[in-house]
Amino acid sequence: MKARLALENGKVFEGTAFGSTKTVQSGGEVVFTTALTGYQETLTDPSFAGQIVTMTNPLMGNYGTNSEDLESSVPQVAGFVVRENSEIVSNWRSEWSIGDYLASNNILAIEGIDTRQLVRILRTEGALRGIVSVESVSDKALVDRALQLPVMTGLDLTKGVTTKKIYSIEAKEDKAPHVVVIDYGIKLNILRKLSDHGARLTVVPSTTPFDVIRELNPDGVFLSNGPGDPDAVKDGIETVKDLLKYQQYPTFGICLGNQLISLAYGGETYKLKFGHRGANHPVKNLATGKIEITSQNHGFCVNWETMPDFCELTHLNLNDNTVEGFRHKENPVFCVQYHPEASPGPHESDYLFGQFIKMIV
Repeated sequence: MKARLALENGKVFEGTAFGSTKTVQSGGEVVFTTALTGYQETLTDPSFAGQIVTMTNPLMGNYGTNSEDLESSVPQVAGFVVRENSEIVSNWRSEWSIGDYLASNNILAIEGIDTRQLVRILRTEGALRGIVSVESVSDKALVDRALQLPVMTGLDLTKGVTTKKIYSIEAKEDKAPHVVVIDYGIKLNILRKLSDHGARLTVVPSTTPFDVIRELNPDGVFLSNGPGDPDAVKDGIETVKDLLKYQQYPTFGICLGNQLISLAYGGETYKLKFGHRGANHPVKNLATGKIEITSQNHGFCVNWETMPDFCELTHLNLNDNTVEGFRHKENPVFCVQYHPEASPGPHESDYLFGQFIKMIV
């Protein structure tokens, strides 16, 4: 079935549809990721909510999908763009082809377009709103629909991906530290990492006020990743402000959690031109001097010039010198912009989870 990807700048790509045959159109912010593998983790990462994701690696789907490598229960992307969807699935862990997996979750995807040209446009002009469609309408009609989509700046998408109720994950050992996890769209591998490092977890919705968190009597608090504009997550900012004023709980934030801590301290965030998405981003740990190859997925960043003096920069992106992590100089609060849980990889930033647990015990 013929499909088209129409961008708000008027560019239209023609290709072939795969995935859902019921969904005739999907729209969102068109972005790209440089990850060579891990397409299933990409599809199910809640931080991609509201976005049409383009894979820069030309061949996708060759090892299929399975029920174990999910980062959330269902795909979160608005659409999926690849150069070639492999018709051959070869892996002993595979349960479904990527097309069947997308179809069962009503996600429309497109293959057969020049993804190199698309990525060059996004790098030059920035992330753009777009529409993937199989409808028989004019190119202009699709472009007009793309222009009617909301821009990402100002969108709070966390409420659509957070847990709806509080739940617990018991520790593997007795007398484990209790961590309250605020879920803004958390990846499941973050929960696995916290659990593997010995924590007992209570996961709460993104709108949970600080009074409720305090009643849960945590030993530490974790702030998760999530989609959308951090400045629009007003409930989260207020909760984090109250949390940091209380100064009782060691606190660790990842991605959106990092941005919410900066906003709670009076800093500002801004939208990156095309974001950081992929599994090969070099980050310098300023304390050790070591370079970490990191997994990243974000479109917004902390403006370090707006941060207060009691915060210290700890990690720096070597591609563009943007903020990748900071800490409070006196209080037990630290955060990183990248993803140390890195499913499927790399794993050299795993030490941060151990660092958090040591702050608690």
